[in-house]
Amino acid sequence: MAFFVVLSVYYSQILIISIMKRLLFALIVLLAMLQYRLWLGDKSLADSIHLQEQIKLQQESNAQLVARNQVLREEINDLRSGTEALEERARNELGMVKEGETFFRVVGGDRLTKQNN
Repeated sequence: MAFFVVLSVYYSQILIISIMKRLLFALIVLLAMLQYRLWLGDKSLADSIHLQEQIKLQQESNAQLVARNQVLREEINDLRSGTEALEERARNELGMVKEGETFFRVVGGDRLTKQNN
């Protein structure tokens, strides 16, 4: 009888060791799969870093566009509110002159500034 008890304890220990080995193997395989996914798989760490760089570049681009839009909004408000901006545009872009004004064009201005330097 004692022999059977010792034998059953021995087999139960072997069974427990066998289960532990299988569990350890399964955990190692799971860890290997997770490491592969972290470093090489889809949505890996490298992909994450690359996406963060793209986000940073896009945010910088958006900031520049927001600043440009603000300048355009101010120009639109200026054009809607007063005639000074319209006059300035007409003078600079269309070469228009008010009545009673005399327009002088200086030719060779580049040569004068080059000679002074």
